[in-house]
Amino acid sequence: MVVFIIRRMVSTIAVMAMVGIFVFLLLRLAPGDPAAMMAGRSATAEMIAGIREKLGLNDPLPVQFIYWVRDMLGGDFGISIFAGRPVLELIWQRLEPTLSLSILTMILSVTVGISFGTLAAWRTGGLVDRLLAAFSAFGYSVPVFVIGYFLIYFFAIRTHWLPVQGFVPMDSGLGPWFVHLVLPTVALSLGYIAFIARVTRASMLEVLSEDYMRTAAAKGASSYAMLFHHALKNAGVPILTVIGLSFAWLIGGVVLTETVFNIPGIGRLVVDAISNRDYPIIQSVLILTSGLYVLINLTVDLAYTLIDPRIRY
Repeated sequence: MVVFIIRRMVSTIAVMAMVGIFVFLLLRLAPGDPAAMMAGRSATAEMIAGIREKLGLNDPLPVQFIYWVRDMLGGDFGISIFAGRPVLELIWQRLEPTLSLSILTMILSVTVGISFGTLAAWRTGGLVDRLLAAFSAFGYSVPVFVIGYFLIYFFAIRTHWLPVQGFVPMDSGLGPWFVHLVLPTVALSLGYIAFIARVTRASMLEVLSEDYMRTAAAKGASSYAMLFHHALKNAGVPILTVIGLSFAWLIGGVVLTETVFNIPGIGRLVVDAISNRDYPIIQSVLILTSGLYVLINLTVDLAYTLIDPRIRY
């Protein structure tokens, strides 16, 4: 296991280096001059040249890349071009809304998805199984922003049950914090619920057809023991895989959801940074999310051994 972890950490460093090079070149070689955009339309050529010199944009690309990597390894992710503040400070301020939405979404998706898929596999061909098929088609085909606008129209505008948009910090009260996250959480989680439920159903059906499950039933094992102690545990590896993938895909879904529901999270920060060509913010968020994605993959691989003792690295 130690050798496996060391090998994965080495590969992680290589992957992050490739991601860093790609992100750096993608933004630097894209059309548009951030210095000209920062200076404004009425800026003179001398003003633009001064800004480029201050930002180091006149240096050769290899030199810019070396300085950028050096600063990031030292914990300095740069200064926002338009906000004029440290990038990490801006990300930290937007972290609570994004984490709140992401954690609630995954809790709802995993809980409902596994439960729904398990019941559908247990009563295959029944009402729950048919409802899962219809719900999966809906969850796969309808975009997040369409679901979000529908929820806003029905639950906020028509019935006034829930707030339309915005975010309330947790320190202002758990009630307002939770109420403002209900609609975005439901809108974002529907697709993941459908995905996790379908994989859970398929994996559970395969396990339930095994000989040891029929033996457990012949010995008088209860339905609860068969489903959750025997079947679900043995079907856990593919389920855990799709949960890890859902965490990674959540990054893109959060951007859309935060835009629809006007949540001041990291997704909105990235959208604004792209509009303003704010290089430091875009690069920092991409690097941090890439590192998080690699870390999630490593955690999922290590968790396999806890679910299935037969797996060894």
